[in-house]
Amino acid sequence: YERALRIREENFGPNHPDFVQSLKNLARLLKDEGKYEETRQCFERALRINEATFGPNHPKVAQTLNELAVLLNGQGKYDEAEPMY
Repeated sequence: YERALRIREENFGPNHPDFVQSLKNLARLLKDEGKYEETRQCFERALRINEATFGPNHPKVAQTLNELAVLLNGQGKYDEAEPMY
């Protein structure tokens, strides 16, 4: 995933929506590895890009919010996760 992320970032730029998919794939891998802070950073970056690109009420924003909320919920950070659902 890291190689794909670098290629997309080089070709599309760091704030392009096509870059988000690789970023989210990396986040999922990091989550499986138990690297929760790095996972959160990836999802939050994806969220910022999607919000800037599509606006705050777009389905892609909602999907990313949900993935971030699931991560936080799994860590017992319920107060942080709840507003994202």
